[in-house]
Amino acid sequence: MTELEKLEAYSKVLALLEEHHEFFSKSLPLIASENVCSPAVREAVASDFMHRYAEGWPGERLYAGCRYIDEVEKIAIELGRDVFKAEFVDVRPISGVVANLVAYCTFARPGDMMIALAIPHGGHISHGKEKWGGTAGVVRGLEVERYEFNEEEHEIDVDATARKLRRLEADTGKRPRLFMLGASVFLFPHPVKEVRRLADEYGAYLVYDAAHVAGLIAGGRFQDPLREGADCMTMSTHKTLAGPQHGMVVSWSRYAERLKQVAFPGLLSNHHLHHVAGLAIALAEAKAFYREYAGAIIRNAKTLAEAMHELGIDVLYEHRGFTESHTIVADVTKYMDGRTAEEKLERAGIIVNRNLIPKDYRLKTDHRKPSGIRLGVQELTRLGMNESEMKHVAELIADVIVRNREPEKVAKDVEDFRTQYRKVHYCFESAVGAYDYIRIR
Repeated sequence: MTELEKLEAYSKVLALLEEHHEFFSKSLPLIASENVCSPAVREAVASDFMHRYAEGWPGERLYAGCRYIDEVEKIAIELGRDVFKAEFVDVRPISGVVANLVAYCTFARPGDMMIALAIPHGGHISHGKEKWGGTAGVVRGLEVERYEFNEEEHEIDVDATARKLRRLEADTGKRPRLFMLGASVFLFPHPVKEVRRLADEYGAYLVYDAAHVAGLIAGGRFQDPLREGADCMTMSTHKTLAGPQHGMVVSWSRYAERLKQVAFPGLLSNHHLHHVAGLAIALAEAKAFYREYAGAIIRNAKTLAEAMHELGIDVLYEHRGFTESHTIVADVTKYMDGRTAEEKLERAGIIVNRNLIPKDYRLKTDHRKPSGIRLGVQELTRLGMNESEMKHVAELIADVIVRNREPEKVAKDVEDFRTQYRKVHYCFESAVGAYDYIRIR
């Protein structure tokens, strides 16, 4: 690469970053696994902590220079204990997948059986079997079996799962070691108490992946997995929790030493200290604002789902109120496949993702062109939108999917609408816009 090419690459990357910010400032971000941080979290993430190392536990570091880093991490741990009413919190996992690996390595060994949701039923790839490239199978070597699932109710069928496991044990002698709950399409609370009873029959552990719903749990608006029987709760921290991209493990004191040892030195060296600082601020925001924020998210999700349904989009689970979380799913096959819907909506400045839905499990639908789309309202809610705005968002979505309006024309309406929603809400201060690009060079 010549000096000119190097300079062009440098300039091009910075220009693309600014263009990305501009794009999102004009769009409606509805990806269920994303959110926008507060300005204070962004400040923490941009701090000198990004340059430092702090292997080990606070007060037990293998590096010098950690006096302030230790204090920040202790604050994050204490806030995590408070927010989730937990005895043990580890804020070192650098992602939700790594948090899940901490749990897999703590509670199971290679070759053990884990029970988890199939992906078309809402399961996450980190819970998946080796055949599908899932983290549990490929990395930890777990033998993954799926829960039986009630497609009509979008819920785990615990009784049918119990019958399946008894048959499996009779045929093969194999017994489950770990039950995994949580999902990437997480519409309704999971049957933690019922699965706890099933796990106890086998002397097995129960882990709850709260990545999508951690902010709703923090706000007391979803369910309380630890009190309902989970041995451990894992999470990413950037979805409904609205922190930086990071991970966290929440559990009981009886598992603390093993969880700590698996995290370091087992799975982590340095653990992205600037994101720990950002997480500490996000947890403080959760303590102060998330009961209100989580309630607004759920109201907005229900309103958007109902409005889309009334406009002719087949939003699933109407008989259950569509959702009890930030997420809704819709079957768009009477208009187009999920990938086409995703692409057309993006051209209109409406950012969603195509998604497998339960019927795709039966139909063996190609995951590249699934039947559904998935939407999450947590980011629009953090921008200050409420139920009336959700009805307008539904109209814009229907313009593209139902009315077949030209996406580029809808994009102009989206941009005009977004001019009213620039600041982050449910945080201590908001001195800059949610998508303002801040130059520090």
